[in-house]
Amino acid sequence: MNKMEILLRRIDDLVWGPWMLVLLLGTGLYLMIRMDFLPIRNLGYALKCVIGQDEESKAERKNKTVRSTKEGAISPFSSLMTELAATIGTGNIVGVATAMVLGGPGALIWMIISSFIGLSTKFAESMLAVKYRVRNDAGKLSGGPMYTLEYGFPLKRPGKILAWLFALFAVFASFGMGNMTQSNSIAAAVEVTFGVRPALTGLIVTIVTILVVLGGIRMIAGVTRVLVPVMAVLYMLGAFVVIWVHMDQLPAGLWMIFSMAFSPKALAGGVGGHLVASVQQAVRWGVSRGVFSNEAGLGASGISAAAAQTDDPVKQGYISMTGVFLDTVVICSVTGLALAASGVLGRMDANGELLTGTTLTIAAFETTFGERGGVLVTIGIVLFAFATIIGWAYQGEKAFEYLVKKSKYVIVYRFLYGFVCFVGAVCALDVVWDFSDICNGLMAVPNLICVLGMSGEVCGQMRSRGGLN
Repeated sequence: MNKMEILLRRIDDLVWGPWMLVLLLGTGLYLMIRMDFLPIRNLGYALKCVIGQDEESKAERKNKTVRSTKEGAISPFSSLMTELAATIGTGNIVGVATAMVLGGPGALIWMIISSFIGLSTKFAESMLAVKYRVRNDAGKLSGGPMYTLEYGFPLKRPGKILAWLFALFAVFASFGMGNMTQSNSIAAAVEVTFGVRPALTGLIVTIVTILVVLGGIRMIAGVTRVLVPVMAVLYMLGAFVVIWVHMDQLPAGLWMIFSMAFSPKALAGGVGGHLVASVQQAVRWGVSRGVFSNEAGLGASGISAAAAQTDDPVKQGYISMTGVFLDTVVICSVTGLALAASGVLGRMDANGELLTGTTLTIAAFETTFGERGGVLVTIGIVLFAFATIIGWAYQGEKAFEYLVKKSKYVIVYRFLYGFVCFVGAVCALDVVWDFSDICNGLMAVPNLICVLGMSGEVCGQMRSRGGLN
């Protein structure tokens, strides 16, 4: 490593150190207690809202004129799919595998625990984004933590400074974590599985990305509302088959997960005998990878929530928070159970190194599908990563628009965003990954200050709706 790489790595370790995890979890737990645990108690209602089976949605279908009075560019469901497109990514495949190796199988439990705490944070940031959205110079709605901080935060001048910082970090994170790292994952997976050169893959991803993002939020939402459910269902079907085939090993895998999640001493996994981890390691890697996966507390999802056609910030907050549940509790859990049941945890490669990340997930699928397992995982990575690219495009675009104050300059961002896809596919990304990781984490600071400073307003509006189950 050169001096720049070493410096960025140290800053990255500092930003994502224990203080950040305590801040994220502490904020979520504080909000959850103040909300009387309503995000968990009303999770059933929130899921009904997603599929339009709540009483309000049923009433709207009977009286279609009601919907036409609502402001917003896309439906609440499309808004959620755009949010999920940005959060459901390679972390659901690679991140889970990495956490269960570095933190032991018990890290999966802490990913799930952190996601339930994150429901409150995601609700707060999304509800506030809808309530404080504004019209830009072109007459279109814009929202997100930057607007909440500028127009809703009690301290006006600090609010404007924090808003600017959030938008700046969000733009850099969109180019890095939302784009370059994803296009690199696509290029690497396609090259290994199909032998396609990264430059060609990068060119294709660039062209498709530009075609999608040039259509704005309506085009992005149109793609994500189809792509996200299809890719999630296909991937989970494959993982369920792996679990079913190895059903006889599932009890041992579950015992390994739960025993290593709460053990005060370092234990070796039963099925993965080479994995040794303590509860401290399980918490550290489980929480950090859970946050990476569902992004609760980072604030970017509020930008997509603000585009929803709704006049009810509380209901949209509930809809948005289901993204945390679907991302981590559902998809990440299925990945973790497939890894545990298949018996690949603790397996070594030819060089005597523990399998981790993509290679570990591929090994799990290959126990059931043979060589086709690698193809299935590669397809999953491509779909998940591309969804993240286009989901982050809108979030980064709105942050860029906030900084330049003129919507006409957004076209520059869109073409630049597409070009960055190609750069990410053909370049080594150690420096870019660390830099974007830093920006991704720094986004959380102004956002968490925002939700903490406005927690009274958030909790008051939520309590006024009471238990909705």
